[in-house]
Amino acid sequence: MQVQRRMVNVRTLKGEKDHTISMPPVFESQIRMDIIHFVHKNMAKNKRQAYGVFVHAGEQTSAESWGTGRAVARIPRVRGGGSHRSGEAAFGNMCRGGRMYAPTKVWRKWHRKINMKQKRQAVVSALAATAVLPLVQARGHRVDGTAEIPLVLVDEVEKVTKTRDAVEVLKDVGVYSDIERVIKSKTMRAGKGKLRGRRFVQRRGPLVIYKEDDGITRAFRNIPGIDLCCADRLNLLQLAPGGHIGRLCVWSEAAFGHMNVLYGVPGTASEVKKGFKIPRSVMTVPDLSRVINSDEVKRNIKPRALGKAQVIHKKNPLRNLGAMVRLNPFVMTQRRRAMRELERTEKRKVRLQKKRASKKAHQEQKKKVCEMMTLE
Repeated sequence: MQVQRRMVNVRTLKGEKDHTISMPPVFESQIRMDIIHFVHKNMAKNKRQAYGVFVHAGEQTSAESWGTGRAVARIPRVRGGGSHRSGEAAFGNMCRGGRMYAPTKVWRKWHRKINMKQKRQAVVSALAATAVLPLVQARGHRVDGTAEIPLVLVDEVEKVTKTRDAVEVLKDVGVYSDIERVIKSKTMRAGKGKLRGRRFVQRRGPLVIYKEDDGITRAFRNIPGIDLCCADRLNLLQLAPGGHIGRLCVWSEAAFGHMNVLYGVPGTASEVKKGFKIPRSVMTVPDLSRVINSDEVKRNIKPRALGKAQVIHKKNPLRNLGAMVRLNPFVMTQRRRAMRELERTEKRKVRLQKKRASKKAHQEQKKKVCEMMTLE
């Protein structure tokens, strides 16, 4: 999902249309949720403060195992007598007053290094998402009274110094309904954080992006839910809080135009970020079914075959002679030799049978002659 508009209206502090400017190409970049989630997850870890239990906690006692042969576990036990504490198990994580399992250490790997290219592409994707109205609405922002997204105001907004004037500006441009949503969302925090200086929680409101601070930070900083950011220091943690894209942004005209300097235009590297070019989408038209069914594609593909597709059955060469001959033509010669050998064997058997029959007949005749001579 990408922004499709090429021009953006610049509005006065009263919300009236003043003039139009071109949309910076960075807002047409591909929205990569996988990169945004990865970078946000690792960036959020870099604000953590190290913690750990006392290094000797649970082990500040004189305890030694009783060994075997006393019908008790071999866990270390407190020395001495005359007290209920003596003889009690100590040190183990299963023991009362013992240390925890795997005690936490302050030298844990708390922070994460992130590749520069990944951070830049994540910010570019988050910027592109701020210009897509459905994503802004899906994040929960109230934009019913807003004229358009992205909302760009004239540079006079950077010179507003009073909070009451800033509130009037937000009301006139139709953003104050989102501030009211933030005010209503303020609730007591659940958990121990109430005791640690963060007693209340509330939703995030609009992000005001400026180029020069001529009093704008003093004017907007006390409005609930408002965050301010200089165009040169855009931060993924502000553009996509919690890793959720589509934050409502209020731009000054100078900050909006400064995106061309920061991120460049397609085919041209950035003037500020060395070697950086706006990521190019692999597919310019992500609607694959529309591409496949387009006339341009249909003209250049083969027409559908109307006949029945030929089914080729795989034949077993061990059972099919033709398949075996295609694999090994010498099989025919082997078979012929085997057949000739079989014929010779059969002829030899016939000759041998005749010879044996004649020999047997001769012996029977000789036997009869002998019997006749004996009778005489």
